[in-house]
Amino acid sequence: MVQLEAMGEGVMLRLAGRTILNHTRENQAISVASGNPQVTMVRGNFRLHDTSVAAVPLTLCNRESAGGVVLASGDGAAKAAVRLEGARLTVTALSGHDRVTIDLALAPGDILWGGGEQMSYLALNGRKFPLWTSEPGVGREPGTPLTDQASADGSFAGGDYWTTNYPEPTVLCSGGWAISLANAEYAEADASEVGRLRIHVWSGEVVIDLFEGAPADLTRQLGERFGPRHALPDWALGGAIVGLKQGETSFERLEALIDAGAAVSGLWCEDWVGIRETSFGRRLFWDWQWNPARYPDLPARIAALKARGIRFLGYVNPYLAVDGPLYPEAAAQGFFARRLDSDAPYLVDFGEFDAGVVDFTNPAAAAWFAEEVIGKRMLDFGLDGWMADFGEYLPTDLRLFDGDPMCEHNRWPVRWAEVNARAVASRGRTGDVLWFMRAGHKGVQAHCPLLWAGDQSVDFSRHDGIGTVITAALSSGLVGNAFSHSDVGGYTSLFGNVRTEELILRWYELGAFSPVMRTHEGNRPDDNLQIDSTPALIAGFARWSRVHAALAPYVQHLVAEAQATGLPAQRALFLHFPQDPQTFTIQDQFLYGADLMVAPVIEAGAAQRRVYLPQGAWRHLWSGADYAPGWYDVPAPIGAPPVFYRTESAFAPLFEELVP
Repeated sequence: MVQLEAMGEGVMLRLAGRTILNHTRENQAISVASGNPQVTMVRGNFRLHDTSVAAVPLTLCNRESAGGVVLASGDGAAKAAVRLEGARLTVTALSGHDRVTIDLALAPGDILWGGGEQMSYLALNGRKFPLWTSEPGVGREPGTPLTDQASADGSFAGGDYWTTNYPEPTVLCSGGWAISLANAEYAEADASEVGRLRIHVWSGEVVIDLFEGAPADLTRQLGERFGPRHALPDWALGGAIVGLKQGETSFERLEALIDAGAAVSGLWCEDWVGIRETSFGRRLFWDWQWNPARYPDLPARIAALKARGIRFLGYVNPYLAVDGPLYPEAAAQGFFARRLDSDAPYLVDFGEFDAGVVDFTNPAAAAWFAEEVIGKRMLDFGLDGWMADFGEYLPTDLRLFDGDPMCEHNRWPVRWAEVNARAVASRGRTGDVLWFMRAGHKGVQAHCPLLWAGDQSVDFSRHDGIGTVITAALSSGLVGNAFSHSDVGGYTSLFGNVRTEELILRWYELGAFSPVMRTHEGNRPDDNLQIDSTPALIAGFARWSRVHAALAPYVQHLVAEAQATGLPAQRALFLHFPQDPQTFTIQDQFLYGADLMVAPVIEAGAAQRRVYLPQGAWRHLWSGADYAPGWYDVPAPIGAPPVFYRTESAFAPLFEELVP
């Protein structure tokens, strides 16, 4: 039960049987301030700085007739109203201040999770997490060569542990409660101090929804805010989606993989719009329609593949390159965000080319993009899916049709998701078309059926390599995103960092135990190994794509379960074992549904790995050996990652068939 109580010179909030907010004269849990923000963006990488002036402490407390309280400073220069309506807490600065800070109390042993899609840490304790959608960065570990090289040009493109495409101001606590802010402004979830979670928001009003329950119930409640989880199309579960971008030659390479025994559900050619070679690598021509020079006779190719049960997927993002034919069409109708100093479209430097920002706060622009671009040029053309890329780049120094860019920046991925969902629904194909995003914020769950974990480096690095996609799936799953996957093989190859055969083989193993298995050639395909580069890579892809296809009945069960319960497919262990503190910080293995335990190998050269098995009877998939609960060093040669299943599972016969 949620309770707000005024007491003497303060106010107290109780949630889940505990006092989580206790503001008194001596303990200033609520404060207000005035800010002076500075926002710098370089190609989607942001740095935010605020020179704020704190108000005088709020030492007085007066009850409101409506049941809330007003906190005030002794001189009356600072005031804040605190109200509770149902399970929604609102703190409003009444004195013109535009920063609010709220300190929530943690009990000893409390573990915090959430923050949207976090790549580096599942547990938030001990760190501060700025919540602002952006490029996550390359390497994401300042002080390491890759990160420092990426940031050397002053772009801070190396990132850090907290930079993410998908932040969300939602936090769950092992103590049985969760909070979720309705705010879209810049915020910080600061758990760096023991015993305290500090929420800081660049707004004069903070609105917080409050939840009680065990972790699985909290996840269900958080997901219910946005309606039932979206279904994944059955066709996407029956094998791998092969990512190739070599124009007409892509079809020949696909056939060779099929001839080698691969189970293929789709062909993803992001270069269907044409390519643009840049110093970063092979990028796309940002004009969202078929490029006949790159893919001659593509409509017939798509139809022939579909007749064989193989779908064709493409690519789109919410920007239009200035040298493409769609740009002048949108500009003539006033569909771009504008400069501050003129009515000219605001152009974003995407690295050797400029693009306009389609203004989705303009209903006409959003409708035009959904119908004329995605509807007619993609769906009607024959595409059955696409990567809906970007969404993080909205600058703050432009003019929108409606709204403040500082508030709209974090909302932009949600608006982008809504445009995609509207286009698919307009053709009656929701649940049949597979589209996926990397960017997000609170509300994207209502529209986007599938996340992908963004642009990992092509390596085993701690903060940007293969292991981060596990943390991404687990963290995003806690806040209502049922399905996630990754670019098998990784994406970003810079400064001589290239794929190894071992990395690709290990990523196959991880991809096979993901709802969707999709490969990517990366930003520099000519410099990197591909899934068809060597006999071992071809054989490995064929095998693991068949494993993915064989698991389709189980994944269909997980899709139905997600719609019924809100639980994600890939689950943090504590969702099923909330009484086992050992599970609270494990982020490198996951429950795939309730019946499979998957511990991917995410370290180079590893031949075994440490695995935790919680309560229950577990059987090692590849050897058939039975294991009791506990920690084990499990053999993990390439081709046999640690995977266990519950012996009593109804799907045990299916799992046993996976053994070669």
